[in-house]
Amino acid sequence: MTATPAPFAAGDYEARMRRAAGAAADAGLDGVLVAPGPDLVWLTGYRPVETERLTLLVLRPGQDPVLVVPTLEAPDAAKAPGAPALTLRDWTDGKDPYEATAPLLGHQGRFGVSDNGWALHLLGLQQHLPGTRYQALTKALPMLRAVKDAAELERLAAAGAAADQAFEEIRKVRFSGRRETDVAADLADLLRRFGHSQVDFTIVASGPNGANPHHEADDRVIEHGDMVVLDFGGLKHGYGSDTSRTVHVGEPDAEERTVHDVVRAAQEAGFRAVRPGAACQDVDRAARAVITEAGYGDRFIHRTGHGIGVTTHEPPYMIEGEEQPLVPGMCFSVEPGVYLPGRFGVRIEDIVTVTEDGGRRLNTTSREMVIVD
Repeated sequence: MTATPAPFAAGDYEARMRRAAGAAADAGLDGVLVAPGPDLVWLTGYRPVETERLTLLVLRPGQDPVLVVPTLEAPDAAKAPGAPALTLRDWTDGKDPYEATAPLLGHQGRFGVSDNGWALHLLGLQQHLPGTRYQALTKALPMLRAVKDAAELERLAAAGAAADQAFEEIRKVRFSGRRETDVAADLADLLRRFGHSQVDFTIVASGPNGANPHHEADDRVIEHGDMVVLDFGGLKHGYGSDTSRTVHVGEPDAEERTVHDVVRAAQEAGFRAVRPGAACQDVDRAARAVITEAGYGDRFIHRTGHGIGVTTHEPPYMIEGEEQPLVPGMCFSVEPGVYLPGRFGVRIEDIVTVTEDGGRRLNTTSREMVIVD
């Protein structure tokens, strides 16, 4: 087991809040409004219970960060790792939280709002401040969390290694004659055994279910001769893992092996396209070209990848039309797939980080066809 990394310090959170305020100014925003969720955790280390009561971090260029919180939750907010850099403004039940928040925003301006902010709260602010405008943070500052520092990369690497350990163990279990849900439960247990505090998904898609990329494991009994897509991940030390491998119960037939080889070659092509300055869409193009040339282009029905960090899905996205240049420290999946309805599917996925001269895989298990019992 790897050592637990040191927790982020107050200075780390202060620097992130300062960076967010600066990025807002560069984007022509008057500030950033952050509700409970992954953005708030990343910026402050504070993870409150999400309720109808307003909790909101207000970041404005040139001003100190302010966290608006319900009075009954203020003691917990004061203990957050990033609290030393914050001013707390509390409000009590029976009072109007938007009236308490409005002076922090002014009477007009354009603000980025974290994607998981409640419509209830945004509409409340708009009612009090009709001169303000709002934009989803993913659209306004899509790269805010995209470039990871060394400490974040350490956590992502540890999460990836733990997911790899889970795969090495799951390939040893019996698949044939068991339900998908049984194997999914094994995977979840393995992720926790290897240090995950949170399991986000354990896709086990056997036979024809493999043609559905986001199939949820069900009571289908896995049969000898099935291709089985395994896609699983969660959080370790607060950062995500996400990997996919496709195994076969017994020996595959010629077409199954061919499709697997095509997807493996496409995944390798996508990885080889990773380098500083390349566009996100270049990764998608490289992987998709291999599958299209093999005659399966219309069966690759999703983007090639997504960013990963304190959540398992976040910007940037590896898809045609995304011209954002790759920057060292970005982390994302490379996961092409081919899906043949009513028959089987194949997906192979690694998390990759951009380096100074290319890319580095954070998942290192074999991408060859794995035969299971």
